[in-house]
Amino acid sequence: MRGPLVVAVAVLALVAGCAGGPPPRAWAAEVCSVLNPWRAEINMLTEQAQRQTQESTTPEQAKENLVRMLQGARDASERARGGLAKAGVPEVDGGDKIAEGFTSSLSKMRDAYGRAHDSVKALPTGEASTFYDQVRAAMATLQQEYAASALDTSDLNSTELQAAFAEAPECH
Repeated sequence: MRGPLVVAVAVLALVAGCAGGPPPRAWAAEVCSVLNPWRAEINMLTEQAQRQTQESTTPEQAKENLVRMLQGARDASERARGGLAKAGVPEVDGGDKIAEGFTSSLSKMRDAYGRAHDSVKALPTGEASTFYDQVRAAMATLQQEYAASALDTSDLNSTELQAAFAEAPECH
């Protein structure tokens, strides 16, 4: 009795181990379904913060608006990173490296927003010109870190995924 049970467990493990991730088109659709709302939220938060900062009459108001925007961007980036992680690994050569590249990029963006949030939150608002100079410096650092966290696609050459992103309606 023990022999057939061991064989059955081994076969199930082998089958489960061979089961790949989602096919390229399904994975691309999921990725776009996660990233498109994330981009829209980041754009909305940025525009809102810019508008509110221009309308702010005090450094305290500007600080509050910026801190709220950066917190929202950090949270949105973490939700998107989690969504990409749930998308799994695409069933293509190097799929694990590709999936890791996407989630790693969003982790870095999340962390850049988090550091900017913490920097702005810690700024003193007593002297307006000094405050705004320090905000500009914090935003310049954010831009640099954000740019550096962009997904490097130079070694993620999957013609299957390129076609899948081009075909998936969620990506347009």
